[in-house]
Amino acid sequence: MPPKTQFKFAEGEKVLCFHGPLLYEAKCLKTEVREKAPKYLIHYNGWSKNWDEWVDDTRALKLTDANLKKQKELQQQQSSTMRRKRKSVGERAAIDKPADKPKKGTPSTTTSAATSPVEAALEPAQKRRRLNQSQIEAEDSYTNRIEVKVTVPDVLKHCLVDDWDLIVRQKQLVELPAKVTVESILSDYTQSKSRGAASSATPTASEREAIATEVCDGIREYFNVLLGTQLLYKFERPQYAELLQKHPDLPVSQIYGLEHLLRLFVRLGSVLAYTPLDADSMSLLLGHINHFLRFLAKQSSTLISLDNYHPAPPEYYRRQAT
Repeated sequence: MPPKTQFKFAEGEKVLCFHGPLLYEAKCLKTEVREKAPKYLIHYNGWSKNWDEWVDDTRALKLTDANLKKQKELQQQQSSTMRRKRKSVGERAAIDKPADKPKKGTPSTTTSAATSPVEAALEPAQKRRRLNQSQIEAEDSYTNRIEVKVTVPDVLKHCLVDDWDLIVRQKQLVELPAKVTVESILSDYTQSKSRGAASSATPTASEREAIATEVCDGIREYFNVLLGTQLLYKFERPQYAELLQKHPDLPVSQIYGLEHLLRLFVRLGSVLAYTPLDADSMSLLLGHINHFLRFLAKQSSTLISLDNYHPAPPEYYRRQAT
C-alpha cells in the first residue's frame, strides 16, 4: 500500500502565494495529488475566482510573521525597481522617437482581438496569467512605458489632503465598515450609466453602459488587491488587521469607503502604465476614468464628512506600537 500523501497546507488554510514576483494573501480551497505530487487549489483574497489556480509547494508559504515580512520586502523591491527604471527611461532622449517596427518573431504589444482594450487595461499586471514564452512582452518594451497621468479633480484633491491630515497628523481613523462602501459607490455609478443608456436607443449608449461596467469591475479588482499593500497609512494597519479578522470572507471593497477609494487614483497612473495599450485605447480608458472621477466629485460632499473620522482610543495606540 503506497504511503499516504503528506500535504503541507490544509483545505481552508490561509496562505501566502507567489503570483509572478510578488506574494499575495490567499486561501487553500482544495488539496489533491496531481502528476504524482501534492497540489493546492488557491484563491487569491479579493480576486475574481477566475484567477483560482492549482499550485505546488514551491508557490505557497505559511501565513507567518516572517513570511508577511518577506511579502512586504518583495513589494518594496518591486516598487524601487520600477521607480529606478522609470527614472532611467525618462532621461533617455530616445523615448520620444517612434517605436521601431517589431522584427519578425518579436512578441507584439498590441491588445488581442479577443480582449477589449478596457478589459486588457483593467487586469492588474501582477494578476495576469502566465503566458507562453512566445507571448511575453519583450522586457525593454515593458519597462520603457511612461507613467500615465490620471487627473484628480480639485475638490477630490482637497479631500485627499484633509484625509492625510486627519489620519497622519491628528491620529484619527475612518469609521469602518463605511456607511457607503466602495461596492455601493461602484453600483451607483453603473446604475447611473444604465439610466442614461435606457433613455437613449442608440447602440453607443448601451456600449457606454457595458464599458462603464468593465471600468467598475477593474476599479474594484485594483482596490481589493492594492488596499492592504499600497493604500493604507501606517497608523491604519492595526485597524486593517482587525477588520480582516472580523470579516474574513468580505472583500475590502465591501468594508471601506470613498476616503480610501480616492487614494487608488493617486497610484492608478503608474499601474496603468504597464498595460499593453496603444495611445488611442489608453485615451479612451482615461476618458471613462475621468468621467467616474467627476461622478465622485459630485458625490463627495455627501460621501465624505468629518463625522466619518473619530479619534483613535488609547488601546489602539498600544496595538499600533507593537
